[in-house]
Amino acid sequence: MSGLEAGLRAAVRGEVGFDVTSRALVTMDASNYRRVPHGVVAPVDADDVAAAVAVCREHGVPVVARGGGTSIAGQATGTGVVLDFTRHMNRLVALDPEARTAVVQPGLVLDRLQEAAAPHGLRFGPDPSTHSRCTLGGMIGNNSCGSHSVAWGTTADSVRELDVITARGRRLRLGQGWAGAPDGLRELVDGELARLRTGFPELPRRISGYALDALLPERGADVARSFCGSEGTLGVLTEAVVRLVEAPRARALAVLGYADESAAAEAAAGLLPYSPLTVEGMAEDLVPSPAALPRGAAWLFVETGGESAEQARARAEAIVRAADGVDALVVTDPAGQRALWRIREDASGTATRMPDGTEAWPGWEDCAVPPARLGPYLRDFRALLAAHGLRGTPYGHFGDGCIHVRIDFDLLTEPGIARFRRFSEELAELVVTHGGSLSGEHGDGQARAELLPKMYGPEMVGLFERAKVVWDPDDLLNPGMLVRPAPLDAGLRFSVLPREPVDVAFGYPADGGDFPAAVRRCVGVAKCRTTSVSGSGVMCPSFRATGAEEHSTRGRARLLHEMLAGEVVTDGWRSTQVRDALDLCLSCKGCRSDCPVEVDMATYKAEFLHHHYAGRRRPAAHYTMGRLPVWLRAVSRTHTARLVNALARVRPVAGVAKRLGGIAPEREIPRVATLTFSRWWERRRASVRGGDLVVLWPDTFTEYLSPSVGRAAVRVLEAAGLRVALPPTVRLEKPPVGDGRTVALDPLSLLRGRGHVCCGLTYVSTGQLDRARAVMRRTLDLMEPVLETDAPVVVLEPSCAAALRTDVPELLHDDPRAARLAAKVRTFAEALERHAPGWTPPRVDRPVTGQTHCHQHAVLGDAADRRLRGAAQLTGELSGGCCGLAGNFGFEKGHYEVSAACAEEQLLPSVRDAPDGTVVLADGFSCRTQLEQLAGVRGRHLAEVLAAGLEGDG
Repeated sequence: MSGLEAGLRAAVRGEVGFDVTSRALVTMDASNYRRVPHGVVAPVDADDVAAAVAVCREHGVPVVARGGGTSIAGQATGTGVVLDFTRHMNRLVALDPEARTAVVQPGLVLDRLQEAAAPHGLRFGPDPSTHSRCTLGGMIGNNSCGSHSVAWGTTADSVRELDVITARGRRLRLGQGWAGAPDGLRELVDGELARLRTGFPELPRRISGYALDALLPERGADVARSFCGSEGTLGVLTEAVVRLVEAPRARALAVLGYADESAAAEAAAGLLPYSPLTVEGMAEDLVPSPAALPRGAAWLFVETGGESAEQARARAEAIVRAADGVDALVVTDPAGQRALWRIREDASGTATRMPDGTEAWPGWEDCAVPPARLGPYLRDFRALLAAHGLRGTPYGHFGDGCIHVRIDFDLLTEPGIARFRRFSEELAELVVTHGGSLSGEHGDGQARAELLPKMYGPEMVGLFERAKVVWDPDDLLNPGMLVRPAPLDAGLRFSVLPREPVDVAFGYPADGGDFPAAVRRCVGVAKCRTTSVSGSGVMCPSFRATGAEEHSTRGRARLLHEMLAGEVVTDGWRSTQVRDALDLCLSCKGCRSDCPVEVDMATYKAEFLHHHYAGRRRPAAHYTMGRLPVWLRAVSRTHTARLVNALARVRPVAGVAKRLGGIAPEREIPRVATLTFSRWWERRRASVRGGDLVVLWPDTFTEYLSPSVGRAAVRVLEAAGLRVALPPTVRLEKPPVGDGRTVALDPLSLLRGRGHVCCGLTYVSTGQLDRARAVMRRTLDLMEPVLETDAPVVVLEPSCAAALRTDVPELLHDDPRAARLAAKVRTFAEALERHAPGWTPPRVDRPVTGQTHCHQHAVLGDAADRRLRGAAQLTGELSGGCCGLAGNFGFEKGHYEVSAACAEEQLLPSVRDAPDGTVVLADGFSCRTQLEQLAGVRGRHLAEVLAAGLEGDG
């Protein structure tokens, strides 16, 4: 392929990637399929596209157009050259509010169009659940729909004109009245008018096959509409003129509860005469917690619009009165609506795991039947699942008769794959029996195209093949899709993964200890590619900073998948490509909570680094910041904190130290405390109180770098009537720690000795897992007396609390003490709420700004913090995202720019925009350090704020 690569580099101005990383990132989309391309081209404009297609045609190499890579039927993968439109051809070219049209490039993300149209009271009608990362080109290729299709139709209904380049290099402007039709298309249609008038089922979500009926004279001979849903097999889209619709000024959301799924499905069609904007359905097996929903076992989400909030609510209430449900809820508050919609939108990811953790897969993701047939169809569908011993959780666009479902196919064994084929064939027949379409939204791709004869018959499928020849006589564009398709059970992406267990350090309890199963969690829905964070979300800060696929959670998961496969990435754990992609992972753990399938890239990164550097020299930062507890303890024991601080302020000395330690030259070395928290505790000689016992964890950051946080926490906890102790520092045979109720405790007795507890966080984040395990086991030995009591362990540093809750039990999965310690961990706010419920915090009465710590968001939760802030009259919300320092990440050489970019996304603007007198809250030492070094602002731990309030100095 050297000639192909050289030809492309000579002809194309955009990037040409034939390297391992470029190819590995696009072997898969969000489907079950995997195809390895020769290379990837990121064209800068239509001329680049034409040049790339010409070179590929010369070499007889297929071309596959790719947008966000969220296709579920396999049509965004290819064996030839993949055209990535997201890097450069991603602009909104023009927006005309009066004409209600927009001119877009194929790589434009839908949400960017919606944001530009919103100030004019307009929007693009279709809105798939992937709206934050799917592209207009991909939506046109698949004829995407979304939840508002009952009001605004499919993408084809919103397309005016399309600029395309054919496989033989012709540039066409497609529109109505045969505009842009390639030679021979009109003659083909004129010869088959009767078949085209009678051969297509009439239903709102018929996406399967080519839309040749749009070329009928009575339908305006609309070549652009006919092109929609062709999945990149007819031409390459370079620009589109799309129609916008008027957005309602106000909306209301009626959530209707039903006894079961069938009742909800049968009720959906009856609501359509009320002109709703959406009629979405889902059942309880897809809802992690139904607390926010009305009573029922299945729900319809019915949205209404109006000129005013009152009108929207009145329409929603009319629907509630017409609905025959068991309960209902009408929400007009935009934030409340967003929270409810998030439950529905995340279903595409949460559906990939059954309630018991079993994997479930697409393949029959979006069949559609006439809405009036939905109830009977769902009953027959459930029966077919049971007959094959399969399980699935249907949800989706009930008002359009379109059902999404992930099914627990066994796609790893030959018998399982054979059952997948048998079920697919029988389900296709069932859908046709109900007058439906094999695809109702996501296209046929490889998943369903083989079965199109069951829906259309061989003659119509033959007509599709003839249409393909008219457009693409050389079969250059996305071959194997739609016509002359690859078998639906060929090229499954799981077939290349190892069948034998992979020796790993972490326990991966949610995946049965199976690392390949953990990697398989990423199904490609690409929520991590969202370019802006809403609310308290975190994932994925490095992607938002760089915009590069390899710096997204999905991109890294794809590289790990290919590493396990060994075909593209051939050097396993030693892979430099995987290492480089993981290098900019901040280990923020945002994906653990924000990814719908809970991919935990921070853990995968630690695992990879552990193997990658086994027996080899590590980067300098691993020896300095990765072993930070060792160095800080040494400074403390030698009483050299003042000397270290003084030397760190001498620029030449600090420069040498940073260079040798792998620290970014832009960074200042934090000051070490001259009086550690534990020494302060020893000198304090506090009197023993009679309240519940809490054990305060002296994490490395609080102990050596921010002892003021520990002192403040002690002040507040004791003011709340709690007895505070520190963990033991020697291993004791008999626990001297009281049960928190009857046995008095001398706090100083716990400080005699030389051992120190440590969560092992810095070792984990740098992949020094053997050392981490040793540190954790020593900690468990010291903590055994505490484990025998009812005392909670209060951890002030969120990253350390998260490590104790998750990393310790997952890394020491063979030690039951790890889980017992994890169960005892409480955040500062949780400890006060659970163990001093009658205490009233001081009234600080100040606004707050800052950022919820990413580990708190991802692992610990901040509900108790919100309630504590509210009780203290600390008003306002904290931003989402990540501060960008993320422990050692932002200090490492080469990370400064990305670190600063992450801080500039939400944290720093929120602080700059805050009014005078605002309290800047930052519970994490990294967050406080980033604020100080980039903004010159002092952030405070919540404990410090409350302690100051107790002294009357809020």
